Amino acid sequence: MEAIPVLAGPTGSGKTLLALRLGEELPLEVVSADATMVYRGLDIGTDKPSPEERQRVPHHLVDILEPSEALSVVRWVELAEAAIADTLARGRVPLVVGGTGYYIRALSQGLPTLPPPDPRVQEALWRELAERGFEALVAELSRVSPEDALRVDGNPRRLVRALEVLRRTGLPPARFPPRPPRFAFKKLVLWPERSWLFPKLEERAKRQFARGLVEEVRALVARYPAMPTALQAIGYKEVVGYLQGAYSLEEALARDIRAVKAYAKRQYTWFRHEPGDVTYLPRGGEEGYLGFRDWLSLHFGL
Repeated sequence: MEAIPVLAGPTGSGKTLLALRLGEELPLEVVSADATMVYRGLDIGTDKPSPEERQRVPHHLVDILEPSEALSVVRWVELAEAAIADTLARGRVPLVVGGTGYYIRALSQGLPTLPPPDPRVQEALWRELAERGFEALVAELSRVSPEDALRVDGNPRRLVRALEVLRRTGLPPARFPPRPPRFAFKKLVLWPERSWLFPKLEERAKRQFARGLVEEVRALVARYPAMPTALQAIGYKEVVGYLQGAYSLEEALARDIRAVKAYAKRQYTWFRHEPGDVTYLPRGGEEGYLGFRDWLSLHFGL
């Protein structure tokens, strides 16, 4: 293939729905670019496709890790490139789908050529994070590199790594040149109006609680009491606070809704500046079906 298709956009815009629908009509296999769907057991809060749906439309990089495991962007890109190559070798079309903009950017533009991690510097930063708090360190990074601060996206591990590079070299990660990507990509970004998206995000959060999100998180906390990075994901973190007695169930839901809307706003900001061959589709969900179908036909002959 001359290029690999990418379907991106803010959370709740209908990426999974469209990928499943087109995957049943066309020879597509999904390569997930979602930093939370990689974890087994995080199902309801991620709106992960069911095992039955994944039987009908093959998905890569879903349910590949335990929640106690970490996944660096370098490792994710390696896995994604291997999945793309394998899919192409079998005569199928890989479709990269997700809202983790950092992953998509690294895959399509190339990984930055950063120095290897320094455990001693990172250990000191973890202590500083505990003492000063997440927001104070994000603000420090943002003053030097707003792009890197946006890329952190609530992930303490990414924050520590970015500050480690900055303090050791004097340069933020975004200033390091990338290595060339292995494949070329064409991207379709779902871009619905916020007035359309935000009510759907509220409905989805309420539906997740009704489906048993609290029970899912309770089981995860019992199995992984050390609170790995996976349980800092939106929805999970808010339910953990409820389970620890910090606030009511109603407040947990309200916090979840606020957090997912804030995340969507950050995704709009990120994807607004997406480099490369990018098409913006001002619709989402079922309304975006024809636009997505026409885009695949025009650019990939599908």
